[in-house]
Parts: sequence; C-alpha cells; structure tokens
Amino acid sequence: MTHEPAINFYGLGIAPKLLEILKKNRFTKPTPIQAKTIPLAIESKDLIGIAQTGTGKTLAFGMPMMQNIARLKTRGLILVPTRELAAQVDEVLVNLGKSFGLKTVLIIGGASAGQQIRALKATPHIIIATPGRLIDHLSKQPTLLQGIGIVVLDEADRMLDMGFAPQIEKILIRTPKQRQTMLFSATMPQSIVAIANRHMHLPLRVEIAKSGTTVKEIDQEVIFLSANDKRPTLKILLERYSGSILIFSRTKWGAKKLANTIRHMGYTASEIHSNRSLAQRRSAIEGFKKGAHRILVATDIAARGLDVNNIEVVINYDLPGTPDDYVHRIGRTARAGKKGKAISFATPDQRRDVQDIERLIRTQLVVGKETSVSKLPQHQAHHPRKRHSRYRSRQHRRRR
Repeated sequence: MTHEPAINFYGLGIAPKLLEILKKNRFTKPTPIQAKTIPLAIESKDLIGIAQTGTGKTLAFGMPMMQNIARLKTRGLILVPTRELAAQVDEVLVNLGKSFGLKTVLIIGGASAGQQIRALKATPHIIIATPGRLIDHLSKQPTLLQGIGIVVLDEADRMLDMGFAPQIEKILIRTPKQRQTMLFSATMPQSIVAIANRHMHLPLRVEIAKSGTTVKEIDQEVIFLSANDKRPTLKILLERYSGSILIFSRTKWGAKKLANTIRHMGYTASEIHSNRSLAQRRSAIEGFKKGAHRILVATDIAARGLDVNNIEVVINYDLPGTPDDYVHRIGRTARAGKKGKAISFATPDQRRDVQDIERLIRTQLVVGKETSVSKLPQHQAHHPRKRHSRYRSRQHRRRR
C-alpha cells in the first residue's frame, strides 16, 4: 500500500458516531498501523498486521470490530497472551464503547469463573480472553463461540512463544468458518504463517516495520559486567535516573529478590510475576502508573501488555530468553513518540547472545561504561559463530 498516511481519522471509513467518540477521547491522528489497517478491517477483510509495540494496535482492530459488530449484528472474540494485556484491551474498548452500550467480558485466570459464566450467558458483544481460561469454559460450554463473526489474535507471536498453539487451534476450530480474522504481531515467525494458512482467508498483510525493528527514539546501551557487579551498577543507575524505571528479571524469584533489594536501597518498588495474584499485579501496575512506586520489577509477563506511558528507562537486569523478547521489553519506553532509554546488563559469556539481539534489530548496541565495570573488556566486533547461542537452544521453552 502506497497511499499517503492519514492526517486524521476522517476518510478511513469510520462511522460518524465513532469519530465523535475518538475526538472526545482526544484521538486526533492515527498511527501508521491504524491508518493502514482500519479501512481494510472495516471492509471485513482478513488481515495480518505487523508493527512494533506501542504503535496503537488495540485501536487498529478495536474500532473496526466495534463498527462491524453494530453493522453486521455479530459478536467478537479477542485472544491475548496475558491477563494484563486482556485487562488493558478491555479498558480501552469499554472506554470507547460505553456511550453506545458495548458489553464486554474478560475471561482470564485468577478471576471468578462463576462471574465469568454469568457474564457469558448475557451474550456480550466482545469476549476478551486468554487461551487457557477460554478453553476451560469451552469444555463446559462447547457452543460458546457459535455466534462469533470476528476474531482477533493480538500479540500472536507471544501467544505461540508461551505454548498456546494447541489452545488457539482448538478455539479457532470452534468458531464459525465464515468469519473475519485479524492477526496482530510484532514479529512474523513461520508458526504465525502456518496459522494464517490454516485459518485465514486470503489475508492482507500490513507491515509497518520489519520484524525486529525497534523504536528509533530509544537510546540503547549494553553494559558488560560480572554477575557480582550487577547490583552496584544498578544502584548507580537508580541514582542517575530520576524518572519511572522498569526493570526486567528472568525469573519470578529473581524479580521478588531484586524488588526487595531495591527497597533496601531506599527506593519505592513493586514487582509483578506469575506468583503474584491478579489483584496484586493490577495494584502494582496502577501504583507504578500513579507514582506510588517509581520502580517496577517484572518478568517477561510485562514485556507485553504493560500500557504505561512516560517510562524513562527500561533496564534488562537479566538478558531476555530470546532476541524477540528484547524488542518487546524495550518497547515499554519511548511510547507515543517520546524519547526513552534501554540499558541491558550482560556477563562476558553472553556476548554471543548480545550479538543475536543485534542481528535481529540490525543495530550494534552502544557499550556503556560504568564505574563498577570500567575495567571490563569492550564489546567485541561481530564474527561468524562457531557454536549455537542459548537462544537457539531455548526456542521451545515456556515463558515464566
């Protein structure tokens, strides 16, 4: 598609009532993914949208879905990988659709199954669900999805990474064959192509940026250091940056321990990981948004679905499990055109893992020099690898 980017939402095929709602909510200029996908989606086309995180994909599928539900008298299903992302999507759609009676239901783990069953019986316009919990309901209500005319797979690559492929297959089989299917993702692995081939009808592909593209406003840096130097270096960074900071740990135990360490340093911090209840995770995110605590420590559960603006710095205390996860982690900063900073800690034996990240994002990371690590050797130039990195051997591991 080569048309000029839209300067506002007029002319995209959006109904006048929805345009009023967008204006009321101060949505004035569509992002590139919104400008290119909304007209196609309103025409009920199957489509695959590829765009980096923080580019407005929820609105890109949300507005057409609401309009087509009203126009075609059908219902919608949105599948997402995590509870946090499900709650975020629900919040956006409820806020936009409340003035004309849009009913949604949130089907996620950690919440009352009984309440969800009652809400499903009220035939909501849109079901927003994580695959695992929706399968639980389908086992008791096999006809639950018979009236679904629009399906969205949001953050599809993340769902597949988390091992949800079998559940997604079962869910799609239970929906009517005559439906509109939209798939949104930040990357385009072969597993997503396979889903598209099996379950979509001549999907149109809209790619805003190549797979692995990071937001240009993010200043990216890597610090090579020993494991023992991580804590003192983190302390230096927390003193240097005064804004909101999101720190990623690889494990839930590491996240809890790191949050306690930061609190002992005298900073306000909370953590989110799979050992925290849904209420605790929501409280942590809300507290982070409102400034009750300046620092949030998280596992990759927050790499997607954490919708917090104005995060000054993302720190990878531990390198992520895959290069793709690096892209999603640092995408939590520099949202909506703002500047951001991403700093990654890497031990000397992780140089090849850093190179894998650099190959994916097609950029060589700047090597930072901190007081506690100034004597470490500099980042080595790229060279052909003679062995597989840990990323290659962990392609099928489940995320925490």
